[in-house]
Amino acid sequence: MEVESLARSLAEQPFCKALTQSQVEFLAGCAKNARFDAGEYLVREGSASESMFLIRSGTVALENYLPGRGSLKIDTLVPGDVLGWSVLLPPFRWHLDARALEPTLAFALDANCVRGKVQADHGFGYALTLRLLAAADERLTQARLQQLDVYKAELR
Repeated sequence: MEVESLARSLAEQPFCKALTQSQVEFLAGCAKNARFDAGEYLVREGSASESMFLIRSGTVALENYLPGRGSLKIDTLVPGDVLGWSVLLPPFRWHLDARALEPTLAFALDANCVRGKVQADHGFGYALTLRLLAAADERLTQARLQQLDVYKAELR
């Protein structure tokens, strides 16, 4: 019963819009609700990628630690964003910190479960990988635009 209602809620996530209903129901078997208080870390750089997150509400800062400078915010995730393509990529480690900036709700998708389902159903794996690549492309484009803005500011 709970998986059925999770599947219904997952289907409303932008990340899942291109998946079929049966693929969403398949993915729902890996999902659970997660809540983070403001300031709480969803993931830490260097730690194992144990979950992939679909942000439902709240905002999440993606940060890199720079020696001598501390944490540098590189992006902010909002409802509808996905965090976690590293769950499919060895060595299955996070390359950044993700910290809730305000109370945040997310779907947490168990990494081992997702990897198992990708291996078990290649059609599902292909569809999920396309969605993750689209999210990665969007994030890289956004980072490029931010760099252009930084260079523009330095020229003034």
